[in-house]
Amino acid sequence: MSLQLHRPDGQGGIEPDGRPAPDYRTQLRNPRWGAALKRDQLPSLTNPEMRPTGLLRSVLFWLSLAILTFFVIVVGYGIGLWQFPA
Repeated sequence: MSLQLHRPDGQGGIEPDGRPAPDYRTQLRNPRWGAALKRDQLPSLTNPEMRPTGLLRSVLFWLSLAILTFFVIVVGYGIGLWQFPA
């Protein structure tokens, strides 16, 4: 409940205001929201932070990470850094 939407009734209480609630969408004049554009169509927005990685580069990254992890585990067991439980 907001005092903007209610008014004092003269007896210490409040009653609903008869006016309709304002439409705040009319205040959005930034062209990013499409309110200032013709026919209310939204502009196409680009996301400069989203540049997808190529398929070959991502596959090579994960494959090299898997191979590196495998060799670290094999070398760790080979030099005795880790041991199988007795």
